[in-house]
Parts: sequence; structure tokens; C-alpha cells
Amino acid sequence: MQLLRSFLFRLASTAITLIGVAVIVFFVIRIVPGDPISMMLPPGATDEDIARLTALYGLDKSIPQQFLIWAGGVLHGDFGMSITARRPVLELVLGRLPATLELSIMALVIAVILGGAAALIGTRERGTKIEAGIDVGNGMALSVPDFLWALVLILLFGVAWPVFHISGRITPSLDLPFATNFYLFESVLRLRFDLWADIVSHMFMPALALAIPLAAIIGQLLKQSLKETMHLDYVTLARTKGYGENRVIIREALPNAILPTLTLVGVQFTFLIGGTVIIERLFSYEGLGNMAIDAVINRDLPLIQGIVILFAVIFTAVNLVVDLTYALLNPRLRHA
Repeated sequence: MQLLRSFLFRLASTAITLIGVAVIVFFVIRIVPGDPISMMLPPGATDEDIARLTALYGLDKSIPQQFLIWAGGVLHGDFGMSITARRPVLELVLGRLPATLELSIMALVIAVILGGAAALIGTRERGTKIEAGIDVGNGMALSVPDFLWALVLILLFGVAWPVFHISGRITPSLDLPFATNFYLFESVLRLRFDLWADIVSHMFMPALALAIPLAAIIGQLLKQSLKETMHLDYVTLARTKGYGENRVIIREALPNAILPTLTLVGVQFTFLIGGTVIIERLFSYEGLGNMAIDAVINRDLPLIQGIVILFAVIFTAVNLVVDLTYALLNPRLRHA
């Protein structure tokens, strides 16, 4: 019952959060200077043309009236029409979402592998120069933002030593038999590993740029949790039974030390998705973040609102899942 009440409370707070985000975003982007109608019309457009399009997109009404009309449409699944693309916002956003999700998931996997390996090695070699080197590497990874890592990777592996693609999501000349926009996952299901390799080659550098700072955070937290766990009684008992150090760390200490890291990974995944905005732009990656920048430049108000609301839904949903998962995995909270 405690867990159910917690879930209902979190669900209610999530709904309030989404409503607050919708209100703030709607009003803020309308008080920012700039006229989207003037930007989409040619220089010789008449006042009649401007007035006609302004009325078409409902921008001739007061801001509260515009919000009520937009909110009513959202409740029925209608996020409006994009001013620049002249297509439904929901269709555009859902079309780009799979690309961003695949990039974020790949970055998360890389971050977990790199950070987990650094933590395990640092724990195994605690008190040595290897652990000190790992700590220095973590510090460097955290001190450099992901977009600078992206520029470094482009220069190293895209220009100086062109190993990976530095632009786009897939080579246009390839045969694309996809039924969905989840190219990476669908290429595996269709056993088209040639397409899979090309997609990974395009995604690897932007995913690595996103993963490096997160890997450092994971490595630091997990190593600290492991070092604290290594002094507990059941770990000492495992050593007295003659278990090797690697087994003690992985089989005995890791399962109990990993819980705070799992919570961190879930929370950081939301920031990882938000970080794709600049990274996608740098690599000309056809994802939601790249579309968001275009929408802001073109003052495409309905598209901006749709993208922000979708990001907010993803953030709140992931945080809700993380909280519930932590409660389920932590016996002290589960039986409270």
C-alpha cells in the first residue's frame, strides 16, 4: 500500500509538472521577440498575406485564447501544424524521436561500459598508480563538456584519421527497407548487418561524445560505492573462504554497491537526451535535437511547443520509472 500511494503521488506530481511546463513554454516563446509569419513569407508579401496567415495559425487572438485552443487540441492528440514544414507537429516529432532515442541508448550503453570498467579496475587496483590515473581521467572527462568532446572526435577520427562518418544518420545511397524510424534496431531484426554497421559508424562518435562525461560520473560513484562495500563483513567472509579478489568484487560487492549507480543512470539518461540537441547539430544527425534548433531559428511556435512537451514527458516518465525501480529494489523502502 505504501508503494501504491507513492506511485499515485508521483503520478499526480508528474501531471502537475507537465501542465506547468506547457503553460511556461507556451507563454515564454510568445513574448520572445520575432514574428514567425514574417519569417516564412517572401520579402514582397503584402499586409493581407500576413494577416491571412496570422489568422490561419490563430496568432491574431490573445495569448490566453491561443493557449486554451492549443491545450484543447493537445487533449485530443492534436499539437497543431508546423509553421515551416506545414505538417502536423505530432507527426514530425514522432518521426524524429526514434533517431534521438537510439543515439541516447547507444550513448548510455557506452557510458555504462566505460564507467563500469573504470570503477571495477579502480577498485581492483585501489591505492595504486592505476587508480590515481583513473581518477585523473575521470576528472578530465568531467571537466570537458560533451560538445567539445564532439569537436575533438571530429578532428581526430573524422578529419585526421577518417575512420567514422561525421555527418548524417545513414549513407543515403544504401537500400533502406525500414518500416519504422528505429533504423538500428530494425536492421538487426531484418538481419541487415551491412546497414547496422553503417548506422553504427554514423552514430558512434556522437554517442561517444555524449557518453564520456556520463561514464566519468558512473565510474566515480560506482568506485566509491564499491570501496565502501569492500569493508563490510560479508565481503571479509568471502575472502576468508579463499575467493579471489575479482570474484569478491564482482560476485559479492558489486550487486550491493550498484543500486545507487542504477538510480544515477536512470536520472542521467534524461539529461543525456537533452544533451543531444547540440551534439546532433554538430554531426548533422537527423534527430529531435537538430529539429529543435531549426524550430527555434525559424520561430516555429507549434513545433517548439511539441518538442518541449515531448522532452518533458520523457524526463518525467524516466524519473518516475527510476523512483519506482529504486523502491522495488531497495527492501527498506519496499517494506516501509
